[in-house]
Amino acid sequence: MSESARENGERPRRGFHGGKAVGVLARGFIDFVLPPVCFVCENPLDASPGLCMTCWARLSWIERPYCARLGTPMAYDLGEDALSAEAIADPPPFERARAVCLHDEISRELVHGFKYRDRLELGAAMARWMVRAGADLVRDADVIVPVPLHRRRLWRRRFNQAAVLARAIASSSGTPAELRALSRIRATQRQVGLERKSRQTNVRGAFAVEREMREAISKRRVLLVDDVYTTGATVKACTRALLRGGAGHVDVLTFARVVSPASLTI
Repeated sequence: MSESARENGERPRRGFHGGKAVGVLARGFIDFVLPPVCFVCENPLDASPGLCMTCWARLSWIERPYCARLGTPMAYDLGEDALSAEAIADPPPFERARAVCLHDEISRELVHGFKYRDRLELGAAMARWMVRAGADLVRDADVIVPVPLHRRRLWRRRFNQAAVLARAIASSSGTPAELRALSRIRATQRQVGLERKSRQTNVRGAFAVEREMREAISKRRVLLVDDVYTTGATVKACTRALLRGGAGHVDVLTFARVVSPASLTI
């Protein structure tokens, strides 16, 4: 499998690939033998695979009111353009961020299944929810760009989860995706377990827009896509690289968002 295909979020192709009719029959047979189950608890479902009512209710969906800049939940509705204390004290380089849900037990199981257990069907569902949660960002975007993986990590993981999400969002919205517009030019330590300042140091200068890709984002509103927003260190570093590369504006759309309990009381 080529490195380009890996960067585009594709997974290795194995086995026989029949025609469309064969695929439909195969899926029907599989659904008959193995009825659809919940993505998380694996309880049987009546319809297509998704979340059962219990897991759906346990997912911490992000709904208004939220910060107009960071997309984080706010305890009180202060108006559509209201900003959180964090956004005022430390404005991010991107213009707007949105996420489907908080990073909790259910969303973590979905992300881990998608990213580490090759369950690409989870990515398709996550992308659909992202399109709804970030409808205004998707509508305003000129181009969709995923957060890239370094080639060594891409080789180990076999696909870039952010690229899979970006492709699905692009397909749904009709907005073009430039999957190679942003490159990770320096291998970085895994962000998991690092404190906020260490995360920022870890990704500083790790991203760049290659010269041949600058025309694709020049003066355009870029929608940057990733699976989880933790401290924001990665998407902020990516945003700065995109702006240096000529992008006009950058918005951020993720599936899950880590939010401190203290910020939820604001």
